[in-house]
Amino acid sequence: VLSEISEVDDIQFLATQQFKAKSKELAGLSAHGLVNGDQKTFSFKTDAFEGDIGFAVVETTDDAVIIDRLEELLPEIVACKKEKGLAALFLAVVNIVSLKGTLLLCGPSELTLAKAAFPECGFENEASTLMGLGKRVSRKKDYIPAITAAIKAGWSKPLARGASTVDLAALGKLEVDPLDPYQKVIRRGSVLTLDGRVKQMSLANLLEE
Repeated sequence: VLSEISEVDDIQFLATQQFKAKSKELAGLSAHGLVNGDQKTFSFKTDAFEGDIGFAVVETTDDAVIIDRLEELLPEIVACKKEKGLAALFLAVVNIVSLKGTLLLCGPSELTLAKAAFPECGFENEASTLMGLGKRVSRKKDYIPAITAAIKAGWSKPLARGASTVDLAALGKLEVDPLDPYQKVIRRGSVLTLDGRVKQMSLANLLEE
């Protein structure tokens, strides 16, 4: 039906072009938009842990464009986590063409839970803020079941808390970018960033504090 309406013979080509258009749009989103665009919250209660875990997903045909913004995304994940009172917040970047998942880790809670949930997966940078998830690309089928199993197996929040211990008032304010024709929402004045990038606390310190 779609091919008849669009008068396109190759429906696969049409789908590919649609995905490319979506990916181009995603690349133009602010860090706040990417972290909050497709985010869900899951509640847990065990003897070792009680709280909410957030999990955001960005699906794209060009994951490198999103991952290259790591230093912009990490502090926004921390800020969103703090504002929503989450125990942990993950962002998975999924390449829907190569079927490859990459997990962004913003602090000690995310790091230890990811290692417990995906023990066979390795890190893709020295700061241990990027974990390669291989062919795991589904939040419903791959990510949440593994995290649930790790929590039920006894995972608890580490004593080291990382950058999420900063005061809520120090995380800046969300504003509409007056220069953006699409009214993109950006964060200004965060103690974690300087001109949209992580301050010299460095990415490693986000995990070491």
